[in-house]
Order: sequence, then C-alpha cells, then structure tokens
Amino acid sequence: MNKMRLRRYEYFCHCRGEKTSASEVNTMNTNEIMITGFDYGRIMSMIDQMRDAFSKEQKENAERLVMELKRARKVDSSAIPRDCVTMNSIFEIKEVDESDTRTLALVFPEKANIEENRVSILSPVGTAVLGYRVGNVIHWKVPAGIKKFIITRMLYQPEAAGDYHL
Repeated sequence: MNKMRLRRYEYFCHCRGEKTSASEVNTMNTNEIMITGFDYGRIMSMIDQMRDAFSKEQKENAERLVMELKRARKVDSSAIPRDCVTMNSIFEIKEVDESDTRTLALVFPEKANIEENRVSILSPVGTAVLGYRVGNVIHWKVPAGIKKFIITRMLYQPEAAGDYHL
C-alpha cells in the first residue's frame, strides 16, 4: 500500500473513531470506492435539504457518508461496474465471521424499511456499502463495534439493468 494511501486511510479511521496500529492498517481493506455522478448529486442534495432535521445519530452518519463521497471516484452511470453497490441496488452481504447472508436494498431514508430489508444510505451499513464491489471486505463502525462485512453477490443494480434514473 503506498504511503499516501496509507496516511489517508489512517486519517479516515481516526475520523471514524477507530484505533489502528500500523499492522492493523496494513491488513485492513482500503478498496477504492466508486459512485455515479448522478447518485453523488442526489445524495449531497438530500443531505443539504435534510441537515436541519437530522437526529444526532443521523448527523454523525451523514458526516461519515460525506467523507466516503469525497474519497469516492465519480463515474458516469454507464461506466459503473456491474458489481458495484449504487443507490437502489439489491445485494447480499454477510459478516465475515458469520455464515448467514442477508439480502439488502440500499435506498434513500424515506424508502427505508428494515422489515423489508431496505436500508437507508444514512444508516451505518448503508453508508459502509455504497461504492464497494462484490468480494470487497468492509470494516465499519456500527453501534455494536467494528464489524467486517463482505458483499457476496449483486442481485440487482439499476445501472446494469439500464435503469439510470430511479
């Protein structure tokens, strides 16, 4: 891992409240994340419009999301890889130490419904998966501590299906 990328990752972990030693940083995943320019614009607009109505937890999650958006590589909707989690994607995820997978859809807050497995982009898991690809291991701080997730399968991605503006 190059030194600049390592320093950025250490800073990113520090901002998320994680403590990392040099050996931990070297073993943790620092995958590049990608987002469509369209999703980037919609998410930033949503954050700006809703900022005053956020709870304390939502504000913290929104700050993490903005950090992720800033480090993401923005690409055209037609150029996003088919296995990359974008808004309205449906995918399987599992904790690395668990055997069971969960099918989730990544949605905007007004469409979130945990009973229907639709997670908000402002939730810790929603923020964590945006821009990652199938096979990526994600280290993320959730209320229960630091968790390691892996995206195991993409079931539906709007851009891959030609649904560019859902």
